[in-house]
Amino acid sequence: MPALRHLIAVPLFVLTPWALATETPRKQWLADIGDGYQSLANRAAELQRVAEDYCAVPGTDGRTQVETAWKEAFLDWQAVRFVDFGPIEQHSRAWQIQFWPDSKNLVARKVGFALDQSAITQQQIDEAGVALQGFPALEYLLFDSRMGQSEQALPADQTCQLLTAIAGHLETTTANLAEDWQHFAPHYLSMESYTARTVEAGLNGLEILQARRLAEPMGLRNTKKRNPYLGDAWRSGHSLAAIGASVDGLYRYLYPGLKTLLRQHNKPELAERLAKQFDSTLEELNALPDALAPSLEDDEKYRELQSLFIEITQLEQVLANRVAPALGISRGFNSSDGD
Repeated sequence: MPALRHLIAVPLFVLTPWALATETPRKQWLADIGDGYQSLANRAAELQRVAEDYCAVPGTDGRTQVETAWKEAFLDWQAVRFVDFGPIEQHSRAWQIQFWPDSKNLVARKVGFALDQSAITQQQIDEAGVALQGFPALEYLLFDSRMGQSEQALPADQTCQLLTAIAGHLETTTANLAEDWQHFAPHYLSMESYTARTVEAGLNGLEILQARRLAEPMGLRNTKKRNPYLGDAWRSGHSLAAIGASVDGLYRYLYPGLKTLLRQHNKPELAERLAKQFDSTLEELNALPDALAPSLEDDEKYRELQSLFIEITQLEQVLANRVAPALGISRGFNSSDGD
């Protein structure tokens, strides 16, 4: 199914009071990112709930609900993944939520070791390393083909203990993240440097998306070999869906504040150009499947990936070479604040 079905999913979040007071770019960003974090927290809580229900009474419908809840929560995370400052920096939360890249297949080894223990408790997972705490570990339990064919496959008791404990840790981590973002509000609004810092986060997120999440699996860097295992969420077949959710997240959570800032700088034409590039990139993503591997294995489909790569490169260039300079923002960010 096309990736855009995730992008237009009805969000679970309830608008915060900030959403009603968005007269400045930073207030807009504060509200939008806060809504993104709250949606993620709500999805993670739903994932924990359905995992508990499934393990209490295992069945096909329950398994489907857990997998769907994982996908929805994971894509909500992708939408706010670009935010690399503030509460997400505390306690290595970004790593706790998604341990990536995993070039040494550490997630599989940590999950295997945990399943060999006599019992699994919530405290053990809360105190475990980040490879055993987030979406990739859950993805391994739910979608890994070898795992699914083993004696430890869900709903085995030990595996269910691990599934619910990891989901419980993710629920707590994302709930604390959403709450701490609210506590972060006075500091975020008072520090002029956060205008440039927010734009920088969007640029960093786009560069990582272009260079590491897309170009590396496509073989456009380093080894020059196509390798789907270098992408996100390859076990569940959601590498391209994750990229789509990230671009959509930048459009929903970064662009509105940026548009306000550009208008304040008398640059409405740049806001319009950026919006058109977002639309064009999302349209390209909408035509692609959720998984990356099939497009890497077929030369004709690979050309569609090349077209997507060009769109994302153009999006990054508009933001980095046109929008940021127009706002007086440069990499390293000797910024001028627009609030």
